[in-house]
Amino acid sequence: MNSTTGTELHTETEIDIPFFDADPMGVVWHGNYVKYFEIARHDLLNKFNYGYIEMDKSGYHWPVVDLRLKYVKPARFGQKIRVTAILKEFENRLKVEYAIHDSKSGERLCKGHSIQVAVDKATGEMCYESPRILLQRLGVKE
Repeated sequence: MNSTTGTELHTETEIDIPFFDADPMGVVWHGNYVKYFEIARHDLLNKFNYGYIEMDKSGYHWPVVDLRLKYVKPARFGQKIRVTAILKEFENRLKVEYAIHDSKSGERLCKGHSIQVAVDKATGEMCYESPRILLQRLGVKE
């Protein structure tokens, strides 16, 4: 993580694959992995008190501008998965890396990352540096 603390901020989120996320063969539809990433990212952002409500209150939107996934093995209905989200960059953008593992065996099912940029709500312009409020919440600046 690009920080003065040198530590990575991360979360692990457990998810039980629900019936409605799977196709008739019980395999999770590929688009639902993005949802699992989002659930973990939400937990990660809330960990340092800068979730979506706080982002909005601070005057910034943070759209996803890049999203990558690599499917390794299929997840299935009824399976318990562990989704790890790690904040890797924050100075000019938010880059979060993800990994989805089977909770029981530890086998990797999917990996990927997302990139978000700050957009000033008042002007609609993209910020080329992360807003001060994010750095404060991360404990990097006062």
